[in-house]
Amino acid sequence: MTIRVAIAGARGKMGTEAVHTIMNNDGMELVSALDYKEVGTSLGLLEEFPNHYEVPIYTNFVELVRETKPDVLLDLTNPLCVYERTKQALLHNIRPVVGTTGFTEEQLEELQQMATERQLGCIIAPNFAIGAILMMKFAKDAAKYFPDVEIIEMHHDQKLDAPSGTGIKTAQMISEVRKAKKQGHPDEKETHTGARGANYDGMHIHSVRLPGLVAHQQVLFGSTGELLTIRHDSLNRGSFMSGVTFSIEEVMKTNTLIYGLENII
Repeated sequence: MTIRVAIAGARGKMGTEAVHTIMNNDGMELVSALDYKEVGTSLGLLEEFPNHYEVPIYTNFVELVRETKPDVLLDLTNPLCVYERTKQALLHNIRPVVGTTGFTEEQLEELQQMATERQLGCIIAPNFAIGAILMMKFAKDAAKYFPDVEIIEMHHDQKLDAPSGTGIKTAQMISEVRKAKKQGHPDEKETHTGARGANYDGMHIHSVRLPGLVAHQQVLFGSTGELLTIRHDSLNRGSFMSGVTFSIEEVMKTNTLIYGLENII
């Protein structure tokens, strides 16, 4: 069965890469694109895409659903609107695959309940890169033996949320095997607020935003006389595409919400 895919965020850097990936996948059909403003009637009319990409563009989600009947909504937009759109997709019996971070715990719980009640798959992936998923898994394993850990996540300077979803997800996974503890000197004091980064169960997460970066993270473990560093670098957005296609295929096979590809890889 060919999977009918709609995409939100097609004109972004991740979205553009995803459009090319889906258009060249024999098991998928890109049936429509959702945009927040009027940019044209078809992706093929935009400078980012070849003329033969005759994929209609909509600004109204309900109209998109009625006219193109997608199986999956791939959302690669931003944290400001993705929660409501994910809910809207589930209400229309469309399976969301979301590559945007910024969900609260309460929002994830609500989406989990909706997906389960409607028996629909929903995948929210803080990171689509398979190497990044392995980095998080390795860090969780290492934390069993190295409880002193800090996370440094580095992204391009257009990223809206900090810490990144990957940084938070890494800390959550580590906390499953690590007892919460305060790191550093017990009387440590920041002379400049924020110098030690965000605090998650005593782990510090540091966010770097610079032009020239794509998506990078290192997890640093320290112990007596030794250091261990686990690092992953996405050098371009092509690194995410194997995870995107995997998620679109997998969301058709599940009937609940999956938060993080480490749960199915």
